[in-house]
Amino acid sequence: MGGGAQALSLLEGENESITARISATAEYANLLGLPENDKNSVGPPKIVSVLGSVLEKTMKKNEKQRGFSVSADVTVFNGSRAPSMSVGQYVDRIFRYSNCSPACFVVAYIYLDRFVSRTGALLTSLNVHRLLITSIVLAAKFLDDGCYNNGYYAKVGGISNSELNKLEMKFLTALQFRLHVSVDTFISYCALLEKPERLVNPPRVRNSGFRKYLAKILIVQ
Repeated sequence: MGGGAQALSLLEGENESITARISATAEYANLLGLPENDKNSVGPPKIVSVLGSVLEKTMKKNEKQRGFSVSADVTVFNGSRAPSMSVGQYVDRIFRYSNCSPACFVVAYIYLDRFVSRTGALLTSLNVHRLLITSIVLAAKFLDDGCYNNGYYAKVGGISNSELNKLEMKFLTALQFRLHVSVDTFISYCALLEKPERLVNPPRVRNSGFRKYLAKILIVQ
């Protein structure tokens, strides 16, 4: 069992591991490349490309609908200009150098959804890279048994250590320091990410409403 699976299972207070729970929904788990004991996989797990694609499409839709301007105010998350590296390339870079478990990328997406829901922020080309590296760093610290310090993650993300520290604190404050992710929520987001064509923006429904939404999209093949 992977370290990330063990950490989440312990925090959830359940005896069975997240890997065992995911096996019940093997179809999308395998497509996302999440089973950490899958030794036949070659290259990055599918979740890496799926996450990059979902964020890229969400970002472009937001910019098109909301009259995006490159002169938007510079904030801790909004840069003065968009990075030259695409979101997909950025996710791939983070995967290659961060040594994060595949599950971290699902949890990072959950954190991004929470951040957007709580702050009303829109993902754009000016903020998506900073939000992404911040959410993945937090996911790694929450989920994986071993992780690097912020100085290393900052180099991976192409920002300074002090900047990452500020981003991390702002992100945590927005989430009210609530990083816990239940196993059911994790599996639900796996199902959503396995069908990225149905994700225009991150889902903002929760509890019974979220489960009804999930059941609806899984019925439609």
